[in-house]
Parts: sequence; C-alpha cells; structure tokens
Amino acid sequence: MRPAESGAATDAGPHTTGDRLRRIQTLTDTELARLGVDEMLAEVLERVRDLLEVDTVAVLLLDPSATFLVATATRGLEEETSQGVRIPIGRGFAGRIAAERRPVIIDEVDHSNVLNPILREKGIRSLLGVPLLVAGDVIGVLHVGVLVPRAFTPEDAELLQLAADRIALATQARMTQAERTAAAALQRSLLPGQLPTVPGLELAARYVPGDGGEVGGDWYDVFDLPSGRLCVVVGDVVGRGLQASVAMGRLRSAVRAYALLTEDPAELLRKLDVQVQHFERDVMATVLCAVVEVDQSVAWVASAGHPPPVRSLAGESGELMDVEPDPPIGLTPVRRRRARAVDLPVGSCLVLYTDGLVERRSESLDVGLARLTEAVRPGPAEQLCARIMGRLIGSRTSADDVALLVVARPGDDGTAPLRLAEPAEPRSLRSVRQSLRAYLGSVGATPEEISDLVLAVGEACANVVEHAYGPGGGVLEVHLEMHGRRVRATVRDTGAWREARGVNRGRGTTLMHGLVDEVHVDRDATGTRVVLEKSLGRNS
Repeated sequence: MRPAESGAATDAGPHTTGDRLRRIQTLTDTELARLGVDEMLAEVLERVRDLLEVDTVAVLLLDPSATFLVATATRGLEEETSQGVRIPIGRGFAGRIAAERRPVIIDEVDHSNVLNPILREKGIRSLLGVPLLVAGDVIGVLHVGVLVPRAFTPEDAELLQLAADRIALATQARMTQAERTAAAALQRSLLPGQLPTVPGLELAARYVPGDGGEVGGDWYDVFDLPSGRLCVVVGDVVGRGLQASVAMGRLRSAVRAYALLTEDPAELLRKLDVQVQHFERDVMATVLCAVVEVDQSVAWVASAGHPPPVRSLAGESGELMDVEPDPPIGLTPVRRRRARAVDLPVGSCLVLYTDGLVERRSESLDVGLARLTEAVRPGPAEQLCARIMGRLIGSRTSADDVALLVVARPGDDGTAPLRLAEPAEPRSLRSVRQSLRAYLGSVGATPEEISDLVLAVGEACANVVEHAYGPGGGVLEVHLEMHGRRVRATVRDTGAWREARGVNRGRGTTLMHGLVDEVHVDRDATGTRVVLEKSLGRNS
C-alpha cells in the first residue's frame, strides 16, 4: 500500500486532463438535483466508473456513531450493499482513508492491506480511494478498483478527489434535507394530533420548529391514566435534528409506559431517568410532568430541570409556580425526585412550555419569563394559546423549537356541556361515573352534590344497560349542561325497553327522585330519555 502522492506521474496530456475535468462537471449537474440520495449516488457512480475507466466504484458513508463506514452505493460491488458491509474507522483500506483523511492507493490487493473479503473474492487487483469531506469533516469514503493490475497515479487521485468533493457536498445536502423531512415526519407523528376531550377542562397546544425549520426534541403530551387522572407532559431533548427527534420519541413512549406503573409524577420521572442512565447515556432532556386529580382541583407537578409552569387564577395575572427543579433526565443519577401540589380552582389555568418560548440570545431569561407571566390571563384555552404566541413570538422566528400547552379550568360562564356516547355495556358505567365526577367538580359542586348526581345519573345509565337493548347492544348517551347554578343531566337510548325481571326491581326511579330535584322520563318509538335536574347549593 502506498499513499497517492508517491505514485509515478503519467503523461496523460492536456487534452485528456481537460476532457476529464469537463466531464467531472457533469457529476452533479442540474439533472441530478431532483433525485434523492440513493438515486443520485447510483447515477454519479456510473459517471465516475466511466470517467476513470474502472471496474468497481463504491461509496461508504459514516454511520451515526461515527465509528463505522457503511456501504451505501456501489457499482460492480453490489455485494457490499446487499450484505451491509461495515468497516471500522482506522482499519482496512476504507477505514485507513477515513482515519488519515487523504487518498490511498493499493497497487496489489492482498490480506495484509484489505479488510473486506468481498474485494478479494471479486478479484480486485488494484484500488484507489479518497475521503468524502464536508467543511473538513469526513462523512465517508469513495473508492474505485480494477480487475487487472494498474498503477493509479496522483492525477487519478486528484480527479477522484474532485469527484468525491462534489459527491460529498451533494450527498450532505440531500442527507440533511432527508433527515429534516424524516425528523419533521417523526415529530408530527408523535405529537398528539388531537388533544383528548376532558370534561371540565379545556386544552390547547402549539408546536413551532426553530429557525431554519430543523426540528429537535421538544414535545408535549396529554393522556388519561387508569384512575381517571390526567397526565400532562412537556419535554425538551438536548440537541437538534433526527437524532434528537428519535430520542424524544423514545422518551415520550417511556413516559406513557411508566405512567401505567405509577401516577406519582416524581416517581415517573425517576423511572425515566433510570432508563436513560442505563440505556441511553448520550441523551439528556428536561421534562415537566403534571398529574391532574380526578376532581381537577389539584395538579401534582414534578420538574427534571425544566422551566416552571405559569398559573393564573380568575381575575389575576400569571405567576411562576415554585416548583423546584431536580436535575435533568440523563445528567446525573438521582435517588429521589420531588413533586409539588399546585391548586387549580375553577377559573384558573396552567401553562407549560419549553425554553424556546422565553429564551432570547440578547436578553436574560428573567425578561422572557416576565413577558410570559404578563401574557397569561384566564380564559378559553385556544384564545390564551394564541395570546401567548402573539405576545412572545409574534412575527419573529424563534431560534429554538417552541412547545406550548395550556390547561384551563373554565368558570361557570365558560363551561361547555358534557356529552358522552358509550356502548351500552356494564364496563362503560365506570367511565361515565369518572367523567361525571370530573365535570361536576369543575362547576363547583360540593362532594355531597357530586355523590348524589353521580348516583342518580348512574342509576339511569344502569337501567339503559340492563333494559334498553337486546343482545345486539346499542349506545348510551349522556348529556350534562349548566343553567346558572342548576345542573341538567339527560340520559338517552334508542332501544325498546324490556320489562324488569325478578323481585325488588324497578325502584331506580324512586331512588333518582330522592337524589335530585326533578326527574322526567319520556319514552316513544325512538327510545327513552331521562332528564334529571338539581340545583347546586353554593358557588365555589
């Protein structure tokens, strides 16, 4: 093996040299601009093989770990790509080119100078390879080979390096665009397409990529827990691009999995940290996790190095919550993490966000946080989201990704009706009761009023499940709405009721009359409608 600069020059003649240089111009002409990475490399390799009159040509690109070269495109060495050849940096022919960042020539291939057995099996006798460089960094290797001995010259190496430089720039540009596209698609697939409907709460969110459109590791998530609580998460993986998005996806999935094991946000973040410390030691992230109780009056909040949430009470401006942050996920082992209770009375809102919303290169973080607290006022969640983005982002482009999540608990004048449609099956009754409790808590019903209404409406629902439909089943519809301080609950079905069976049956209506102020039952050919009304005793 010898470096390219030691070869003996040959008189190729000015016409041949000029002709080759002109042909190099075609390696990345406008015809290739519309091709993807794989198609572009395939076409360029054909042109390189013709340019240098060689039998084989191959491109090996650096893998994400930067420790291996991976065969990506070949002509005459298709086995390299089909078998997934990987060459360690610093070993063998291609590995040496990448490590030394210069051309290398092998006059005669043997076991001592070539690591890849496919080259020997194909009968390659001589090799020339050059690094693929972008801004001084190696992104891969381009090499050519012949089936008969050949003394590659420095001129050959120079021409191949010119080709490699053009290939490197075109490949990097296409790979960057492909990575951005993949990261954006991954980000879109992992962010909730539609936030869940939660009776008694309003939810709204925004996600905007940072400057240049390159997505990173910011995310938000909202999901129900087995107990009926609500889990709200905002996180930010350190880094940018596809790798940060992939890491974000793994962390988001892990949070959901651990939420099935514990509903304590501090313990959930501890479990997440243990996983990252063990399996993903190159990942670091800040995460804010809040678990809202079933009655929605309290959110338990835990922070892993994340900016604090902002809460606003009815008629008041926003304030930063005193949620002391523990270390970020993946930074250092933490034996125990902490959670703090944040009250969410009717008419309040809670705002979670990533640092791209408040950080500016030209000012301190305190200025951005102050701007956020001034922008937060109670109101409909979507309107508040728009207000915050307008005040803090406006027409400028944030240098970093922005994730924003608003959880609002409207007052009486903003409480939308509760509408449920569930299969008329016994398993639906638990879900209906949970939704009723959450809704009634959001409108300020007392625990006793909640108990009475849940029992009365639950009895009407149980009657539908038992009597309204036959084996084919049907739909149970529940509708709650507020009229001032009076609750009206409607339970409806579209079935034909069967007579009660057994003794001590049919007393449900009596029970309902004892729990609420008024009960009306309407039955016709389209089904049955039960309307229950109860005035709430106090306004909380």
